[in-house]
Amino acid sequence: MHKHNEKAIVNIAVLTISDTRTVENDESGKLIKSLLEEQNHIVHHYQIIKDEKALIDSTVRSLCEDDEVQVLILTGGTGFTRRDVTYEAISKLLDKEMQGFGELFRSLSYTEIGPKAMFSRAIAGSFNDKAIYIIPGSKNAVNLAMTKLILPTCQHFVEELNRQ
Repeated sequence: MHKHNEKAIVNIAVLTISDTRTVENDESGKLIKSLLEEQNHIVHHYQIIKDEKALIDSTVRSLCEDDEVQVLILTGGTGFTRRDVTYEAISKLLDKEMQGFGELFRSLSYTEIGPKAMFSRAIAGSFNDKAIYIIPGSKNAVNLAMTKLILPTCQHFVEELNRQ
């Protein structure tokens, strides 16, 4: 079993992908930030951006150039409506995909919401030595992903990406 520094503080960028959310009503973004801060992680950047492929791509690329950012968490835009393009923007960008993240997320979601869990296009991977997680925009999905998958592993992911 890999040992990793579970006490390590990680610098994280949080992006909410939505055409309708504002800082005032972005409950999922607020929840992500709150859960990160409870674990003493640093929310280095927080932004709400429109569900547009080119904008998602350019914003993520820019954040991945920031030496302070170690992890990006994107919430929203993972469904099947025409406007949901987070998966398309990010899946093509990743250097490596962590297949197990989406599989585990859907499996855990299934126990909560049943077969509708298969509609989630949650994905994780790395780009430019940054850890990237893409999760659905509902508060329940955010809570599940953060508490069961992201918070328990993000330090290990950062350590893996920093190994030579």
